[in-house]
Amino acid sequence: MKTSRRTSCAGCERLQAQLAAVQAELAQLREQLAAARKDSSTSSKPPSSDIVKPKPAAGADGGKRALGGQPGHPKHDREPFPPEQVTLFQEHTLDVCPCCGGPLRRNGHFAKVVQQVDVAQPPLLIEQHTSPEYWCAQCRKPYWAAMPAHIDKGGLVGVDLTALIAFLKGACHASFSTIRTFLRDVVGVTISRGELSKIIGKVSEALAQPYQELLLQLPNEAILNVDETGHKDNGDRWWTWCFRAELYTLYHIDAHRSADVLLDLLGREFQGVLGCDYFSAYRRYLRECSVRLQFCLAHLIRDVKFLTTLPDARDRHYGEDLRAALKDLFAVFHQRATLADAAFQERLQAAREEVLRVGLDAPPTRHAQNMAQRFRDHGAAYFTFVTSPGVEPTNNLAEQALRFVVIDRHITQGTRSEGGRRFCERIWTVIATCVQQGQSVYSFVRAAVQHWFAGQPAPALLPTAGRR
Repeated sequence: MKTSRRTSCAGCERLQAQLAAVQAELAQLREQLAAARKDSSTSSKPPSSDIVKPKPAAGADGGKRALGGQPGHPKHDREPFPPEQVTLFQEHTLDVCPCCGGPLRRNGHFAKVVQQVDVAQPPLLIEQHTSPEYWCAQCRKPYWAAMPAHIDKGGLVGVDLTALIAFLKGACHASFSTIRTFLRDVVGVTISRGELSKIIGKVSEALAQPYQELLLQLPNEAILNVDETGHKDNGDRWWTWCFRAELYTLYHIDAHRSADVLLDLLGREFQGVLGCDYFSAYRRYLRECSVRLQFCLAHLIRDVKFLTTLPDARDRHYGEDLRAALKDLFAVFHQRATLADAAFQERLQAAREEVLRVGLDAPPTRHAQNMAQRFRDHGAAYFTFVTSPGVEPTNNLAEQALRFVVIDRHITQGTRSEGGRRFCERIWTVIATCVQQGQSVYSFVRAAVQHWFAGQPAPALLPTAGRR
């Protein structure tokens, strides 16, 4: 009887051990499933990664949203062209009623007006510059008169066509083959791919000075938002860094994604506030240089949302509490325009303290403790915006500025040489900065090319940028 009881107890212990092992394995599988289901809403993954598992667009009734304009959106009518731009005025009249043939009278000033705009075949302005050869009997060498500077530097293609080619290549993401076809079929001139490459190189040189001025200005900025994305160069993995300031955006293509890039471009004595995500390069920069950072709260919210998807109820409860505290923080932040400065700062500070309190009060689980450790190590860097006016709590500005680069990467598949990298970072900087300032990208590129052809200093992208 005793032997039977001992056998029964041993069997129960084995079953309990097996059950514990199965439960541990189940918990691990659930964590792996939650990690596999990560998307751009629960992690720092880019939205493009969600393509493999698309989410249905929800309308007001939970179904698919209808195409076109949505109810409640204001109508936007195009402003008509002013009379001085109209090249032809033509009035279409009626003599009799088209229905009964009776007489008609004009109905005051009412009229149906349609303005139609079209393009004419671009005229080719072809100049021929001749420099006769002269022979010196004493030197026994031939000589030619010097060509004008803009002819010598421009060569086959003039200022306007050079700027157009650069605009197509940079702003329109066009390949050399597409540009060649466009020039042949629309403009009426055939240019080889090799010549197009040389033209792009000239534009890159024309933009070098404005780009360098912004590069030197970076360490002096009070607020910078920074982000980075992958870049392919001749099949190798490089990185495009984006620095967005108040009045300009600068791109830098580098072989590295480490803090060394920040040390090279911003230096160890950077006095401004750097808005960024929680990537290790920025944490190292903070650790080594004691700079002020504003870690992106939007990325933090995604990581907190991931906690609410985990199988352990303690993780989910912790995530929900932290998510609610962050929601209250942003509710206060969006009241900035309706509250007095003192009241706004007081409420914002209280909301900040609540987030930190909840974040540090974590259950003894791996995921929750990892989050709590983040608050212990860098919690203050998530709330720099509370005490620094003008600093945004998220890094959306830099992320938005990188979208253009990501689109270009998908279309062009990257670059193939150092010259290609230099052109991309310069033309992207011009495009983003001109859009930021409300300038015409084409007009600036044309002005830069014109100055470079004439041997003159290029126009500045930043009006206050000094010549160095």
